[in-house]
Amino acid sequence: MTSTSLWEELVTSALLGTDRRTPPPEAVTPGKDAPTALLDAAALHTVRRRAGLLPAPAAARPEPAPHDARPQLPAPARRRLAQLLTDRSAPSAGGRRGTAPDLTELLPQWLAAANAHEYQAPPSVLPALLDAARARTDLRPQALTFAGPRGLWLARLNPEWKFALRGASGSATLPDVGDPEAVQRLWDEGLFAERVALLAAVRERDAGTALALLAATWSTERAEDRLMFLDSLRTGLTDADEPFLEQALSDRSRNVRATAAELLSALPHSALAGRMAARAASCVSLDRGEGTTGIGVEAPHECDADMQRDGVMPNPPSGRGERSWWLGQLVEAAPLSTWPGRFGGRTAAEIVALPVADGWGDELHAAWCRAAVRQRDAEWSRALLGAPGTPPETSPGTTSLAERAKLLATLPEGERAGWVAEFIAAHGLSEAFQLLGVCAVPWAEPLGRAVVDALDIARDAGSYPWSFSGVMGLAERCLNPGEASRLEILTTTPPETEGASPGAGGYWSEAFQRLVSTLRLRATMAVELR
Repeated sequence: MTSTSLWEELVTSALLGTDRRTPPPEAVTPGKDAPTALLDAAALHTVRRRAGLLPAPAAARPEPAPHDARPQLPAPARRRLAQLLTDRSAPSAGGRRGTAPDLTELLPQWLAAANAHEYQAPPSVLPALLDAARARTDLRPQALTFAGPRGLWLARLNPEWKFALRGASGSATLPDVGDPEAVQRLWDEGLFAERVALLAAVRERDAGTALALLAATWSTERAEDRLMFLDSLRTGLTDADEPFLEQALSDRSRNVRATAAELLSALPHSALAGRMAARAASCVSLDRGEGTTGIGVEAPHECDADMQRDGVMPNPPSGRGERSWWLGQLVEAAPLSTWPGRFGGRTAAEIVALPVADGWGDELHAAWCRAAVRQRDAEWSRALLGAPGTPPETSPGTTSLAERAKLLATLPEGERAGWVAEFIAAHGLSEAFQLLGVCAVPWAEPLGRAVVDALDIARDAGSYPWSFSGVMGLAERCLNPGEASRLEILTTTPPETEGASPGAGGYWSEAFQRLVSTLRLRATMAVELR
């Protein structure tokens, strides 16, 4: 009897019972009762089955990991990285966060700083780093840049890390972009992430060569890859790209067509921009009434084939009217230089301040907001933002915080921080969270001071501190670490005043202690990386 059939007989005896099915004689030890003999035989054959496996053919050994020429991390920074990848802040009793810094929120900042110094990742932390990037998509760009070519090599060996093969920058493995043969070889044979990084690198050196490289294989690329390659043309976009983008307007992928139209509309002298300007100007005009001057709007009555080829989506989302949907797309894609001449030489601020007839104001201003963001036009962004101290509901521009945040991103960093600081001083923190998210880190002194002052006012008013937990979390990550000493006075527990929320003082004290300790830890991390 073979070992396999013998094992099957033992299993059958165990299932049916030794009274109904006697174990095979050759499997049991003579002189023992049947149940004991069965268990002994099962134990023996279990070990035999495990030890008797034939060795499988050896797999091919992987290629050695590529060399990473970047400098190594200083020893203190290596220890800090290991701590950030493994530690978690345990919540205090009652769900309170306590006073310890949240290390998980500091990891993205640490990676950004390490990449700024161009350090290589220690091989020992690569598995934990890739696991962290797999769990948190917000970490991936910085984590994969830090992981470098060795991280990409390791990701090929584990299916759970396959995201890295499409998400890595690949920049550390790029050939010399001045070597045409090496560039062509990687373009023809490289992974998608490597090809995206290669196109971006060549584009930065010679935009025309990058465009020729892409045009040569364009028709054979997958739709999702064509979309990513096309998106890389945003860097260094010039009028020389127009012929290629015009051809992409006829692509079989709707998303590719829409991206090509968006890029063309960002070229104020392109034929598409001219077509959109003419369409938008036919819908929006100066309206001179009796004693008043305003803006008249006549939205399109149809979305014809030419409009659709130029990127206008015919079908509106649920809850939107067709005509307003088409109007918004036309105005968004028209160059903003169209409007001063259309409105008698008025400036952007003067145009935005004009009343809009028949309730079209919100739609028109929202489209101008999108155009200002797309075209990176600071003058129009300022006009649509309005004065920071003006109540949003009475501002001549947009009242949407989401639109204001996007407009702010087009302004220089210092001006952006100053605008948000004035907004907080006038309106407090309740509506400032989105605006703070677009400000450069670390916050400039006026902005940091405005945030801290507003938090201090909220504390003195006896407000619930958890209402400001989002802003406090931003402050931990974005305040200048040099502010820690100045904030020390706020860590004391204030006396409870009449009308204050019960226990709020203790919560505020913990929150400010955590803020101070986080700022000091960020300062230490910066020193360790240097």
